[in-house]
Amino acid sequence: MIKSISGIRGEIGGPAGNGLTPLDIVKFVSAYATWVRRNNPSASRIVVGRDARLSGEMVRQVVCGTLMGMGFDVTDIGLASTPTTELAVTWLKADGGLILTASHNPRHWNALKLLNSQGEFLSAADGNQVLDIAEKEDFLYAEVDRLGHYSTDDSMNRRHIESVLALDLVDVEAIRKAGFSVAIDCVNSVGGIILPELLDRLGVRSVKKLYCEPTGDFQHNPEPLEKNLGDIMGLMKKGGQDVAFVVDPDVDRLAFIDENGNMYGEEYTLVTVADYVLKHTPGNTVSNLSSTRALRDVTRSYGQQYNAAAVGEVNVTTKMKETGAVIGGEGNGGVIYPALHYGRDALVGIALFLSHLAHEGKKVSQLRKTYPQYFIAKNRIDLKPGTDVDSILLKVKGIYAKEEINDIDGVKIDFPDKWVHLRKSNTEPIIRVYSEASTMEAANAIGEDVMKVIQSMI
Repeated sequence: MIKSISGIRGEIGGPAGNGLTPLDIVKFVSAYATWVRRNNPSASRIVVGRDARLSGEMVRQVVCGTLMGMGFDVTDIGLASTPTTELAVTWLKADGGLILTASHNPRHWNALKLLNSQGEFLSAADGNQVLDIAEKEDFLYAEVDRLGHYSTDDSMNRRHIESVLALDLVDVEAIRKAGFSVAIDCVNSVGGIILPELLDRLGVRSVKKLYCEPTGDFQHNPEPLEKNLGDIMGLMKKGGQDVAFVVDPDVDRLAFIDENGNMYGEEYTLVTVADYVLKHTPGNTVSNLSSTRALRDVTRSYGQQYNAAAVGEVNVTTKMKETGAVIGGEGNGGVIYPALHYGRDALVGIALFLSHLAHEGKKVSQLRKTYPQYFIAKNRIDLKPGTDVDSILLKVKGIYAKEEINDIDGVKIDFPDKWVHLRKSNTEPIIRVYSEASTMEAANAIGEDVMKVIQSMI
């Protein structure tokens, strides 16, 4: 089980307290419901949505029953993406929401993602309050006359699509005229329900579907990384399609594959969409510290300001609000467009990307070449349990004091032409080492240099 800023996730099965068992689900949902009511004594409604994974129906029943036992009315929106559920909280004027998804984790995992009344993830402080309530089992269930009621609403997917189509920068007419042929890989989850309808409404000429049946029996590792996407890349290499879109099981991450079957690069999903938004809407941008420098470069080319946030979607959205950013997100393919809502949303990313592609009149591979070329290397340093990571990172700051240092989330060392970001894991005795440069060789080299410094301390 992993308890983090992203919610509570764990493997299904096994003894209570070791994974996400029914007893654990009851405990954490009860704690969340208690937190909602303490923050708003008149709170009465919680929205529940889920991805298509195999354990989803079991988890849904336990979650909904627990919320009703806590005295909350439940609106179950069924199979729905994470961004759809976030939007549903605001549309239904609910007091919170639960998304039942383990995101990119394998099929035997599930999770509880917790939302506030704005349909946004809880802050770290709020999340810790929920965990404290759960630890103390400090909750009180409703008496029989105060039990909550259950209802369903299957209109949210349609409403989500219509809200995307209504965005000023989504140019349906230009997309229709371009006559795009698109392929999609939805990894047997909710993307297979909503993306075909979105693409049809956008005016895409044809859609080739791969793994769009929402069975939850993922046909490949569900994280949208190149090593997992051989099938859709192979399909694209056969020709006939302009672009492929790949999403994770809850449809908040988005990857592109070009017309030749090559990965566009998940770091460049946000960069490309931001370029289109900034062309039409002057304003600032935000991504997390581990995301590519290309977003900073593109933002500055428009005379606007780029800001970095700590890793974690809620940290990015907080910084976006502070700086009035018009677009932001994360380098894992997460696009956050506040004109619709403050949440990573693959539907928004697809609609804005196709609008951009239609306006530019380029092939996807040609469009990719217009952006600054960077490569990110991802490494780790394994530590013995009990190692004082904070002390190590403090020493690293001193060693590289002549460089630009950002310590809001670990330590990021910004060199003139490259960077290294060091973060301690919340769940394992490791230091994550991300590095970026203009070539993969240079990215690996600078990362290894800093790793050697750390290993000499250990």
